[in-house]
Amino acid sequence: MLRSQASDNVSTARVCDNAPMQAIDALLTRRSARALTDPAPDEAALAIMFACAARAPDHGRLRPWRFVVVGNETRARFGELLAEHLRRTHAQASAETLERERQKAFRAPLIVVVAAHCNPAVKIPVIEQTLSAATAAHAIMLAACALGFNAMWKTGGPAYDPAVKRALGLEPDDAIVGFLYLGTEAQRTAPAPGQWRDLVRDFAEFPAAP
Repeated sequence: MLRSQASDNVSTARVCDNAPMQAIDALLTRRSARALTDPAPDEAALAIMFACAARAPDHGRLRPWRFVVVGNETRARFGELLAEHLRRTHAQASAETLERERQKAFRAPLIVVVAAHCNPAVKIPVIEQTLSAATAAHAIMLAACALGFNAMWKTGGPAYDPAVKRALGLEPDDAIVGFLYLGTEAQRTAPAPGQWRDLVRDFAEFPAAP
């Protein structure tokens, strides 16, 4: 059960009154939510999530992660940003279609935009900088689940649009890796089968190069 409180100290003890979830449990039970509602993660819970994100693998210690929080009072403006993107890219979109796009901002009480601030001038490949931001996003989702919340990871056309990036305070070359919708799961759903054995090969199976 949650006991979230604003705190200057990043500690699970300040936001959760049960024992911290075991890491393996969090990894094995995580699944994306289908519907999210209040309460959203508060300041203390978000501090935990961002602290976890900052532990993402980071080749070159570039700290490429960027996070933009869209709270309850700014969701409508974010929805307009989504609708405006659709209007620009699909001129024939109907008013009903635009409204559906606008309402995507209300799929959860809180949204975190996760991006990579890509620097092509350094020796670390841009793809590695982007992957670092993606692992940070995954860390946020795992932390959300461990704290009793859940999340959905969305992208779509707006994630790749320079005007949307600019409105979110990002650079044109930055890469939005996901819009993370965060909140309390309205209805729990069964996780997808965690099948993996057909995805693993042993290097010994492959013949040596001549």
